[in-house]
Amino acid sequence: MEEILEIRDGCETPLQLLKSKAFAQYLEIYKKQFTKELELRKDTDQKEEALHKIKYIKSIRPKTFIDILEGATPFSGDELMQHRQSVRFFDGAFHHYRTKSYTRLVRLHNEILEKNETTESIKDKITTKAHKLSDLILELRRILLIRVGFNEGVRRTQGLECHPNVTCGEISGHYIDLPSTYSNLSHVPITTTADMRTGVHYTTHANKRAFPFFALDHNPYKNKKFNPEEYVAIPFEVGKWNIIAYIHKSRGCIEMEPGLLNLFPFSNVKNLANKKPDGIFIFGCPHSTMDDLGYFYDKKDNILVGLIPNIDDCKYFGYGKKPVLTLHNVLCILNDELPLHCGCTRYAVRFDTKTNEPYIFDSFIKADDMGRASLQNGNKKTMTQYAGSVPYFFGTETGAFACLDGFSEHAKMQMEGREIGYNKHSGTNARQIVPVTDYAEVSTGSELDILLYLNNYDLIAPGNDCMNVNMDVDEALDHFRKGARVAAGSTQTHRGKVEISYWANPFPLLKDKDWKDLPEHKDLCQKFEKIEKKFFDSIKKRVEAGHMKIGVAHSMLMAGVYEKNTDAKLTKCGFNDRDLVEHQGPERAAKDMISLIKKTAVDKRKQMPEGVNEVNITVASVGDSRTGKSEMAEKMEGVLNMSLI
Repeated sequence: MEEILEIRDGCETPLQLLKSKAFAQYLEIYKKQFTKELELRKDTDQKEEALHKIKYIKSIRPKTFIDILEGATPFSGDELMQHRQSVRFFDGAFHHYRTKSYTRLVRLHNEILEKNETTESIKDKITTKAHKLSDLILELRRILLIRVGFNEGVRRTQGLECHPNVTCGEISGHYIDLPSTYSNLSHVPITTTADMRTGVHYTTHANKRAFPFFALDHNPYKNKKFNPEEYVAIPFEVGKWNIIAYIHKSRGCIEMEPGLLNLFPFSNVKNLANKKPDGIFIFGCPHSTMDDLGYFYDKKDNILVGLIPNIDDCKYFGYGKKPVLTLHNVLCILNDELPLHCGCTRYAVRFDTKTNEPYIFDSFIKADDMGRASLQNGNKKTMTQYAGSVPYFFGTETGAFACLDGFSEHAKMQMEGREIGYNKHSGTNARQIVPVTDYAEVSTGSELDILLYLNNYDLIAPGNDCMNVNMDVDEALDHFRKGARVAAGSTQTHRGKVEISYWANPFPLLKDKDWKDLPEHKDLCQKFEKIEKKFFDSIKKRVEAGHMKIGVAHSMLMAGVYEKNTDAKLTKCGFNDRDLVEHQGPERAAKDMISLIKKTAVDKRKQMPEGVNEVNITVASVGDSRTGKSEMAEKMEGVLNMSLI
């Protein structure tokens, strides 16, 4: 298995770089990988060439390049020929470093806790360190090429950059207050800030989730077998809870690090110091089996533990994202809050000063895939008629794990330069993580105005509204409980088949397809049902008073692949091409959503003091993967023209 490169050296000159521990380590990584490839040719007609090349590669040392850098030029004869061969090898290593290796540049900065240095100051320092290393590598390459005469003719500027995959600041793990049962975790330095190289697309062993992340009857963490040197640790603030992810440094596991960094907000380091995390998540444990895949609530130490074993079938970003969100949702339920598998956006609606007509001025994403509702008192200053508890929505992620299958080329272009991609060339289920919102929006609660279940397969005839909010609250609740959707094939459910998952599978799955409690989650499910009743008692009162709308949104995203939608039915509903339904359906739904938001804003404004010219409408759309959350948001962005590129 190919190793990763961790750089802790501080180099200022090309010569220092060649003499550094990091360069020697990387040279060995590249040589090992190169010879491994050549050894595959030992039983072919190219055996002799492979054996001689292996012998040559094994002879290369850092001194090989130091001699070129310090030697008297111009070189000539055999010496020039040998040096040119060495520089060609160096150039191969250079491009491998840029495109195939995984590199972490690390700076220890305990002073952030021991002195008054700010997080922003640390960010500036690590970013500067990453830029300097990139420039230094490029300078070394340029000098070596010049010294052996490879600089003749037109100079080619390839837009090269050599930033590490991740440059991070770390503090000692001993600042975290972990129970003695988890003592070895304290020896892993905690990442507190990072600078990522974006625009990178990784290939993972698996391309979909096939195994559930359920509750375990045992603690999967094995303190005695845990080797701190094999892990990186990143603390994430997921909702209002701190969850530390420990990621194994082996290739196939470490690639999850930049994706998670692009998805979840960091925990504030000063909020972590001398405190116990709410949860720990271990990805890629080499001492575990599939029996350890899942989570365990350690009641004795009051900490939630999740684990993914180091098995190829589990090396997929979904096994990083979904388990972390599962831990969040379990914590939600344990703390009497309602986890919602949904997209949520707050819309700022203003009113024209002349016509008094509403228009959507701006939108702010509160959740791309998951959030929670918390019952709180209403805003008495602006919502004087609200009585009792009001559901407030909070998000979890600042990024989105976007499936590219349903996005337009325009949308994909907008993501470029900010993305961390996975399995770009897989054909289906290519994904990338892009930042979509700010921490302030995710962490601030907003009164929930519209709650919808996303139906992605039923067809709506032209002229009919894709937003059905006129139904009874109990009828709407049945849709949430049923959680029906047509699958895209990114999980174990076959593409085009209807999948039933209680409350759109808020992780963990609480009931089976027949709505029976899963044995592993029976206690959790019973608690969830009590929370559900409490929330829907509040929602009923709000709907009856005209303060909230609830119902079903029909995105029609998967209506074209749904096995029961005949060609005649599609034509009757205005679709002439099955392949275009996933674009045209969400666009129709987006237009109806805009109308619903405006109407809700008008109703809400009537209940507010006179003179209010801007109303916030928060919409949560519950649904599992490929139900239309992101696709409808993209279409709304296009309809409203909220961006210009």
